[in-house]
Amino acid sequence: MNLSSEHCNISDWLRLEATVKASVYAVAFSIATSITVVVIVIVSQNLQLRKEVRLVLLCHHLLCISSYCGLGVVFQGMRALLANSPLLLCWLVFGAQLSVGEGILLTLALMALNTYLAICYPLNSPSFVDSAKYRILAGSWTTVILKNVGLFLIEGTNPTPASVLLSAPLCPVILNGTPARVTGMIFLALPLSVILVSYYLIYREGKRAGHFNRSNIKARRTVLVHLLQISLHVIPSLMFVGLGKRCGASFFALNLVLFGVFAFAQCFNPLVYGLCSRDLQRRLYPWLRCQRKQQGAGLNKTLVLQRNSRLDRCVS
Repeated sequence: MNLSSEHCNISDWLRLEATVKASVYAVAFSIATSITVVVIVIVSQNLQLRKEVRLVLLCHHLLCISSYCGLGVVFQGMRALLANSPLLLCWLVFGAQLSVGEGILLTLALMALNTYLAICYPLNSPSFVDSAKYRILAGSWTTVILKNVGLFLIEGTNPTPASVLLSAPLCPVILNGTPARVTGMIFLALPLSVILVSYYLIYREGKRAGHFNRSNIKARRTVLVHLLQISLHVIPSLMFVGLGKRCGASFFALNLVLFGVFAFAQCFNPLVYGLCSRDLQRRLYPWLRCQRKQQGAGLNKTLVLQRNSRLDRCVS
């Protein structure tokens, strides 16, 4: 492990960093999960929306964000509280968080590719995408999991089998070596390339078709917003992978700044990709009104029952 216990594990900086990250993850988890639940409930209650590939990918994307933030709370909480968790448990939680974190960018790439196919090949793509969507998702997740398992096996060969069951106060992580960092850069660059190429082809198709109307202008504005959101996600991730784990006050300060930008992007990802969808917006307000009516009816029923109970006590 490059994160040496002599210098970093006993440093107050690591615990301070873990405390800050756990708090930020908790806020991001509450925001992302609230929006995720609303979107998934709306999609699951409508048969037409459940058939939309882009909404299926959106639900996977939002679940990845919520899971990433939730696992971040668990992992950083174990480090901040000095939980003395077994090293194997630390690796499992960190590996799961790393996998769903890569799933965030992966689902964004699939969403961009699906949008490109729907715009540039509207006649042929729907049947192909609908038939292959679950196989593509399964293949993508299998690749991510196998990649992370392989890297853990390569870089986790130093500890003996018995030592991984021993407690580790600050949950030191691996995947800080050159193979892991190079592989991480590649797995960041590939989905990012798919996103950029897809958006470029979408823009070129709109420009070629000459549809410079209100809808086209709004679509281009949406693409710019998505690119800005993706940059807030990708740039900190690239710097995390490129810098690796180091000690020192300046590195920890930079690490927290990058993490703040990354967490900000995760909080607003569900808003940008979820509630900005016109199909979801059209069904969101009726759904909210229905929920308020149900809550109001439940409250009125409770008040009536309480009043009847008081009258019964008075009569008796």
